[in-house]
Amino acid sequence: MNLDLTGKRAYVGGGSKGIGLASAQELALLGCSITLASRSEEDLKAAIKTLDDSKAQKHNFLVVDYSNLIDLEKQLKSHLQSIGNFHILINNTGGPAGGPITHAQGEEFISAFNNHLLANHLLAQLCVPGMREDGYGRIINIISTSVKIPLNGLGVSNTIRGAVASWAKTMANELGVDGITVNNVLPGATGTDRLSSIIQNKAAKAMKAEKEVADQMRSIIPMKRFAEPHEVGAFVAFLASPAAAYITGTSTPVDGGRTGSI
Repeated sequence: MNLDLTGKRAYVGGGSKGIGLASAQELALLGCSITLASRSEEDLKAAIKTLDDSKAQKHNFLVVDYSNLIDLEKQLKSHLQSIGNFHILINNTGGPAGGPITHAQGEEFISAFNNHLLANHLLAQLCVPGMREDGYGRIINIISTSVKIPLNGLGVSNTIRGAVASWAKTMANELGVDGITVNNVLPGATGTDRLSSIIQNKAAKAMKAEKEVADQMRSIIPMKRFAEPHEVGAFVAFLASPAAAYITGTSTPVDGGRTGSI
């Protein structure tokens, strides 16, 4: 199986922590050069030190804010001119705040649409020409299992994640002729800071201990445990590899079997 990414470059959104960082670490182990992107320079400086560079890769980072697409475009264009084309684009950013959809304000949908779909689209538009030029392209979107079955209490997220999934499928259909694949990875409950925050909020609202809430969340997962970030990252790295060249247009849960659909 050809998993070698030597000589390839990847942009990894949300790359300073959690699933984004785990994905970057797995890509680097396969020989890929990484550009990490997030809002915190301090976190990025710490994260980049964890990336393998034994194959003479060159790793970089960008401090970006997806709520400002004009600045994001300027930064990425300048970065591309400096380092060359990206062959792998990992679209990943933190999810919208929870809450019932009936309580959601219009501004919440607009903000989430901007930070997720429009930012993903801009990044893809900037990276695809280089992918075509170099004859290698992988676009991988970290979304949510909610695109299969909407999750209770995540009204805005369910709505926007579904839009991103449809965008990605359309993009996959258009880019297939170029050999550029577009796939969605749908993490379930994963041991990240975001999961800890969700557990804390649920426990506070229900006036229960955090352990009780966490145990109840694990109980509905067939594997009875949360994912480790590197387990999601490993699947991302596989989709980015030459071995996954004929896989495109998919939305695959990495959730220990929790999603109740085939």
